[in-house]
Amino acid sequence: MTRPTTANTDAARTDAEQAIAAAFDGVKDRLPGAAPVSARRAAAFETFAAAGLPTRRVETWKYTDLRALMREAKPLAQPPGEIGKVRARAAGALLADAELRRIVIADGVFVKDLSDLDGLEPGLSIGSLADALTRGDSEVTGQLGAQSPAEKDVAFALNTAFMGDGAVIRVAPGAKVARPIHLVFCFTGPVPAAVYTRSLLSVGAGAAVTLVESHEGPDGLDYQINTALDVVAGDGAEIDHVKIGLDGASALHVATLTAALGPHVRYNDLVVALGGAAVRNQLFVRCDGSGIALSLNGATMLKGRQHADATLVVDHAIGGCVSRETFKGVLDGESRSVFQGKIVVRPDAQKTDGKMASHALLLSETAEADHKPELEIFADDVVCGHGATAGSLDEDLLFYLMARGIPKKEAETLLIQSFVGEAIDTVTNEGIRDALTAATARWLEARE
Repeated sequence: MTRPTTANTDAARTDAEQAIAAAFDGVKDRLPGAAPVSARRAAAFETFAAAGLPTRRVETWKYTDLRALMREAKPLAQPPGEIGKVRARAAGALLADAELRRIVIADGVFVKDLSDLDGLEPGLSIGSLADALTRGDSEVTGQLGAQSPAEKDVAFALNTAFMGDGAVIRVAPGAKVARPIHLVFCFTGPVPAAVYTRSLLSVGAGAAVTLVESHEGPDGLDYQINTALDVVAGDGAEIDHVKIGLDGASALHVATLTAALGPHVRYNDLVVALGGAAVRNQLFVRCDGSGIALSLNGATMLKGRQHADATLVVDHAIGGCVSRETFKGVLDGESRSVFQGKIVVRPDAQKTDGKMASHALLLSETAEADHKPELEIFADDVVCGHGATAGSLDEDLLFYLMARGIPKKEAETLLIQSFVGEAIDTVTNEGIRDALTAATARWLEARE
């Protein structure tokens, strides 16, 4: 017996699904955007209404059963009050020593008075998504996930339906933004809630920018985050993107990245997962021009019963592109990591060079790593491959270090840092890279 695919009736819905439907009915007329945006929201919500929350029966959600994880849907978060803004000022401390332009999105709201919007570099504009939707900015609405395969994903559809605010960052053709931009996403409480944020990064031809996202919140609240970032890159653009997950220990966090890359783009991406109870980072990247150099990387460090899922689809629509995907996971306690990666090579994408690798380091006998790499190749002149490994620390290397007088815990730390450092070292900005290295060191110091 299968679940209905055309109508998810109240009788078949879970309590969480019914609560989501009720929440949408209550806010759909108050969300920003004119009739075309409202129609798009309604269509996205129908995607959810027809399918419900994804379960392990949905192949792309096989290892992360969102329906089981989301037993209840939290009410939508309220804009931050004065206490919330005080907490938001302290957010993003991990990167406090790096020279970044700080933009704050607290409880799903772009907070202008906490954001550094003065002295923007020539060709750079930063604003609120809610403001852009209210103005009817056709450029913004046209670039929000348009024609992305992510639109079929229920979690992304829910984000489109509920998207309220976020950042809109535009870099004009030829502009070189030297100072990295830091989007500080924080949930301040004081009660559990659901937050839907949507942001856009549009980079013109020949332009360059570094964007960092950090996501955090309190440990004592089981809040829910559904966030998305759309990236649109013109011919020859250069983009570095880093996403850092530092959510509270009880949080549910689902993030979607869509990227449409033009010819000769250099795009470098790193996803770091350190916090949260259950986290899913999904990336949908489309190579729409030749000569693209794409690098997608991940560094996951889990303990206790944390669950982190990295799912990505790299679509080579045009030939002559190079893509590399390297994901590293360090797992302690009863934690679980998931890697699902798919490289698609279209019939016209000859001369594609795509390689994907996922590696997990298991620090306990109860940790679990699941790997599911896939290749879909419809062209014959390509070089593509994938690999996956999972195992414990190399005993020979550990013995080698200990034989030279290094205590066991310090030796383990050196080996683990070396393992995960391969992903972190892909970050080109020294300040951001040093902050991430320090964060991994603190994680290791906290090990029992």
